[in-house]
Amino acid sequence: MESKKSSPVKNISRRSFIKKSSAAIASTAFMSQIAYPVSGSRKIRIGVVGGGFGAGFQWQYHPDCIVEAVSDLRPERKKRLMDVYNCQKSYDSLEELVKDPKIDAVAVFTEGPNHVKHTIECMKHGKHVVSAVPACMGGGIEEAHKLFDAVKKYGLSYMMAESSYYHGFTISARKFYAEKKFGEIFYAEAEYQHPGLECIYFENGKRTWRHGMAPMHYPTHCTAFLIGVTGERLTQVSCHGWGDDDPILKDNVYNNPFWNESAMFKTNRGHAFKVNVWWKGAHKGCERGELNGTKMSFYGPTANGMGPVIVRPDKDRKETDDGGYERYLPALEKYQQPNWATTDMLPEPMRKLIGGHGGSSTFITHEFIDALVHERTPAIDIYESLAYTVPGIIAHESALQGGALLKIPQFDKKKKI
Repeated sequence: MESKKSSPVKNISRRSFIKKSSAAIASTAFMSQIAYPVSGSRKIRIGVVGGGFGAGFQWQYHPDCIVEAVSDLRPERKKRLMDVYNCQKSYDSLEELVKDPKIDAVAVFTEGPNHVKHTIECMKHGKHVVSAVPACMGGGIEEAHKLFDAVKKYGLSYMMAESSYYHGFTISARKFYAEKKFGEIFYAEAEYQHPGLECIYFENGKRTWRHGMAPMHYPTHCTAFLIGVTGERLTQVSCHGWGDDDPILKDNVYNNPFWNESAMFKTNRGHAFKVNVWWKGAHKGCERGELNGTKMSFYGPTANGMGPVIVRPDKDRKETDDGGYERYLPALEKYQQPNWATTDMLPEPMRKLIGGHGGSSTFITHEFIDALVHERTPAIDIYESLAYTVPGIIAHESALQGGALLKIPQFDKKKKI
């Protein structure tokens, strides 16, 4: 049986990852625009845990990945993972799977409140981790510190599987930002609307981990739209929540009284960023974002059928408004969204796959495996993951305090603030 020492992947040090990353790119914000060659010189042996969301990735198609084993506490979900990934080896629990010396990395797609616990358990056994969102949930800011300290302690690679970072709109926005087409982005918005979640709050008459979860404890589908493009950090927030007399809001483990939460953030560059996370109401559901700049604004597709569109000032056209004032007429352009999944951003065997969650799953699959193969930091590393997640934790605290303006703790490469 192969020993831990024989795997070159496990011997990659934290210093090596940082050095490789710095040499490759200046900022992880642009990682998704770069096509990395697939070496084929090393196979990453991954274990997949969680037969719900965890069955929606493409590990078996990546040329540098082997699905070594799978696990789920439920036999039917474990069987599903075995079938999806054509894997014959399985374990009854994550705690058993992480003891397998052949496994280099683990995809943790377990319940949200267990992400930190399970990430640490994997790293204790020398495994790199890609985790479902959010990075931490339910344990407040203390849980974020616990995760941060563990990743620093073990020096292994950590990535959060945030889908919105790899939506076509966000990839396009990163390209525009790198080309300086926006000018200065002075304002941004993002929304995650998901009505009807009550259907997954119960299963077989029992409460699931999602029962009563606070909207802003699930912020990453919004925060990725700005942070994942510009690299800004959210430094303070005022948030308001809305709830009703539903019994779910009166009795849940999160002590959460809100269906919907709306937050206004300030960034470290002095910009405004509005975020709505709504679970209930007369809305169709969406993950959308917009970036407003001095030279160009970019509006992602909406649930109402508009977008994506670009707006630019047009100094060749003028109009007179209803007050009799002459002004330049902004030009509205329909943007033809490229299918980035068919480009060399992915290895050739993965370009014809239909990825879930807006096509993001193939990019997440490739980014994690490719980062390990080339000994670099993944795009959504521990610093980025907490930059997406922690603002939501503080935003919910603000809502509980009636919209109080609160500062957001920062996690950087040198220290915790």
